[in-house]
Amino acid sequence: MSPSELAQLVVIVSGPSGAGKDTVIETALALDPSLAKVATVKTRAPRPGEIEGVHHVFLTDQEFDRWLAQDAFLEHVEIYGHRSGVPRAPVEQLLSQGQTPVLRTDVQGARTLKANLQDPLLIFITAPDLDSLERRMRARAAETEPEIKARLAEAEAEMAEAGWFDLVIVNDDAAHHDAARELVDAISAERTRRGQPR
Repeated sequence: MSPSELAQLVVIVSGPSGAGKDTVIETALALDPSLAKVATVKTRAPRPGEIEGVHHVFLTDQEFDRWLAQDAFLEHVEIYGHRSGVPRAPVEQLLSQGQTPVLRTDVQGARTLKANLQDPLLIFITAPDLDSLERRMRARAAETEPEIKARLAEAEAEMAEAGWFDLVIVNDDAAHHDAARELVDAISAERTRRGQPR
């Protein structure tokens, strides 16, 4: 990215599995049309209801390797036995169009993006507690029991990382709209701080 693009606002949303990050982001996009979510690249199979190119871009391991060779990722990581990455091209395109990219990634990816981008806004979305996370994971019925246990262990470690994010948003089960409004308000405040149009 050029220095001018790097200086523009990029929002990074992270948090533990089951926190409702996608729901909060989708609601925020409806509240503020200048926001645009960048679909994360995944090597796992789609979950029920996930749409190719909307929720994620699904690649084989071989395709992922080709993207790596072409330097097509801003960051990438292996987690839960699959690989995941934030693609570079759509972020650059959105910035060139004056939109604000919203990147959804894990905590490790957020740390990499914080180092690689100029002053991104880092938002950590979490549930009220680990029990809530477990209930949400089980409700979506997308993982096996060993996968749920691994995600819960990872979630506890990720929640301990929340302190270096700019803002922590607690997404209560019944109030994801409130969490989305808090996200939009935080982005608006950051635009004001930078002297950018709201």
